[in-house]
Amino acid sequence: MPHEESLSPRSALSRRHFAAIGAATLAAAHGLQGRAQGAEATGGSPLKPGITLLFQGDSITDAGRSREAAGEANSQPALGNGYAWLAASQLLVDRPGDGIKIFNRGISGNKVPNLDERWQADCVDLKPNVLSILIGVNDIWRTFDRGEKGTAEIYEEGYHALIKKTKAALPDTTLVICEPFVLKCGAVTDAWFPKFDGYRTAAKRVAEQAGAIFVPFQTMFDEASKIAPPERWAGDGVHPSADGAALMAHTWRRVVDGGGV
Repeated sequence: MPHEESLSPRSALSRRHFAAIGAATLAAAHGLQGRAQGAEATGGSPLKPGITLLFQGDSITDAGRSREAAGEANSQPALGNGYAWLAASQLLVDRPGDGIKIFNRGISGNKVPNLDERWQADCVDLKPNVLSILIGVNDIWRTFDRGEKGTAEIYEEGYHALIKKTKAALPDTTLVICEPFVLKCGAVTDAWFPKFDGYRTAAKRVAEQAGAIFVPFQTMFDEASKIAPPERWAGDGVHPSADGAALMAHTWRRVVDGGGV
């Protein structure tokens, strides 16, 4: 698809639009090699009938979710407008009789320390059987736009501590750790690299040491950007477009529920 093409909301359902998404998804699928652990490593899909699934993270997970409806399982307003809602809706449509309950507690602007501060109420008390976490972009972004002191090592240390706390409180919970990602456009400049790669590597180590399922979102977007420009998937380089969120939901579902892509 030519890079100059810009799809308006009115043309969002065009044949070419979906063809581009499909092509990017296929490319991403072929590129998802060397991930940590997929569903097959946990003895099949952890998304069993009757489970509670919790999405956690920052604005990418938050995606405008309703705080007033937060306690309602499987509610679109409560799940937001991003990848968490799309992954949840696919799962619920495919398995309507399984009694799965899905919640979203992502909060815009959060870093690892913010998760830690609210973990009891927004995670442990919900007793999720499956916990999916996407966190990390703000941990590095704030070092650029606000001059905060932060490193990949600090991020990793805090993340390890959070996971240790989680496993102690919820020993039977299946953990899903999603790779933080950025695309080279918008707010993301060359100054982010190679520093950002340290955060990605740290997240993968946390997943490996925790025995968690790892969802390689950066690899997915790197492959997608070979099909259409980065702006197509995340205009500011951080927050996914509708197309980007659709790719994320597809990849999350395939890795977590389908034994990998």
